[in-house]
Amino acid sequence: MWPATSSYVALGCRGAFRGAEQRDVDEEGVFEEYYSEEGKTFELRLVGKIKQQLGRDPTLRPGYPPPLGLAAFVRRATEAALGRSSRIILENRVLGVQTPGFTAAVRLGAELFRNWYSEQDAWCGPVYLSSPCDESLAGIFQAAGVPDIRQYFYWDESQHGVCLEKLLEDLEKAPEQSVVVLSASAHYPTGADLSQGQWALITQLMKRRKLFPFLLLPAQALGSGELELDSWPVRFCASQGMELLCAQSFSHCFGIYGEAVGHLLCVLNQNSLWLSVRADKIVRSLWAQASTGGAQVVATVLSNPAHLVEWRGEVKHIVRRCMLIRNILRERLRLLGAPGCWDHLTHQRGLYCCTGLNGQQVEFLLKERHVYLLPGGCLNISAINSHNLDYISESIHLALTTSL
Repeated sequence: MWPATSSYVALGCRGAFRGAEQRDVDEEGVFEEYYSEEGKTFELRLVGKIKQQLGRDPTLRPGYPPPLGLAAFVRRATEAALGRSSRIILENRVLGVQTPGFTAAVRLGAELFRNWYSEQDAWCGPVYLSSPCDESLAGIFQAAGVPDIRQYFYWDESQHGVCLEKLLEDLEKAPEQSVVVLSASAHYPTGADLSQGQWALITQLMKRRKLFPFLLLPAQALGSGELELDSWPVRFCASQGMELLCAQSFSHCFGIYGEAVGHLLCVLNQNSLWLSVRADKIVRSLWAQASTGGAQVVATVLSNPAHLVEWRGEVKHIVRRCMLIRNILRERLRLLGAPGCWDHLTHQRGLYCCTGLNGQQVEFLLKERHVYLLPGGCLNISAINSHNLDYISESIHLALTTSL
């Protein structure tokens, strides 16, 4: 039982507590929700209106979608990743599959890798994950029968940023046909993304070493505020003639957390018909059909220019608020005289950021201040608001200047 106190702050991380009750883990298993200034789970106004309209639509009938998903949603999700005028779409070298959430998209991708080759030449890894990464990813690949999970260097604690040199060194050593899982935008849990120049170097190495990219877009548009910018790495890899998989989620950027909406995008160098047959068989064995409610909302918004403009405006508001919080937190820590430079807070994007606090300091925050972060010092930036900002800033300062 946690101490009864009114001064706890759960900064949007798994394992944190509200009072004495354990918080529910997000269905997606990757990101917690976006929290409003009032500290409540935020629903976009447009999404609420669309749900009401769909509920009153007499032409909609209950029923199961096809195994590969709602056609309108799959089309719009594919276009969100590759662009509406993508040559790959026109040449039918892409397969999209609706999934019940982001982790389901990753799982389907892992299953497809296992079935990519003939039974006589089955693929079983290795899979390379970033260090750090979402803790559930290794388990997803292992559950799909891929036991060989390795890591490549990503976050440098001393520099508070991505260390490209060590990342490239690790990938250079990877065996051919290795799968490299890369965050396309809003890296979890650090919020530190690769630049376009870094992507160019990584892509060049992967082509030369014959490595397969598996890209992650768990919160598209919540990194930069734009669908196109957040999906740029996907479009760039595809433009280089690379086959790839990309796991997407629309639950976070649409605020539909109870209706997990995921999508797996497969880009091939040949017609996608053969892969769709395999995907259909795998989907039937995993979940049969994904739900239609959230997918209909996403498809409706992305298909309507007026809705799309309104949705973009709400998303940009979220992104601007998160960046404002980063700037204010950095300034408060500077004014308090917190040791070190805090510029890295504003160099990161998305809902999460890595503070750079070590395990001992995170433990201090938990025990002495009832402020709950991930063990690596990462937190959900949207969980900070005008009501708890001063307390959090002071708590971080104390963690840095007080010994346990």
